[in-house]
Amino acid sequence: MRLKLICVGQKMPGWVSAGFQEYARRMPRELPLDLTEITMAHRGKNPDIPRLMQQEGDAILTAAGDRDRVIALEVGGHAWSTEKLASQLENWQLEGRDVSFLVGGPDGLHESCRARADQCWSLSPLTLPHPLVRILLAEQLYRAWSITRNHPYHRA
Repeated sequence: MRLKLICVGQKMPGWVSAGFQEYARRMPRELPLDLTEITMAHRGKNPDIPRLMQQEGDAILTAAGDRDRVIALEVGGHAWSTEKLASQLENWQLEGRDVSFLVGGPDGLHESCRARADQCWSLSPLTLPHPLVRILLAEQLYRAWSITRNHPYHRA
């Protein structure tokens, strides 16, 4: 089983790449965390936002496997505690499918992505910068895995 973080946006600052890689590196070999960056559609003068969001959504869905469990990261999604995420992770592992986490661009996820999602998850009611979401998600996945293995990283 693979965990895939599929995000709109490229060319992140070095601290973002370093933070994501730190937690991705800690994941066990049997549960790798991969990052796929989707090129953000160009938003010039008077952009057609719905069309641009659809372009981004199409690229996101292409990156997610047809059989993947899809988790859309949405402000309006369900809030999970770290322990709930650990429980979800165990269930996903039993299911055996890859899991794709979708993060939209500045205008959010296209409706096609939300429609394809098996679950919608909200990391926080706060509006988070997209680069920070990558690091936060990677850390929480590592923490959830550590809970499932009674690893000392998580101390609740």
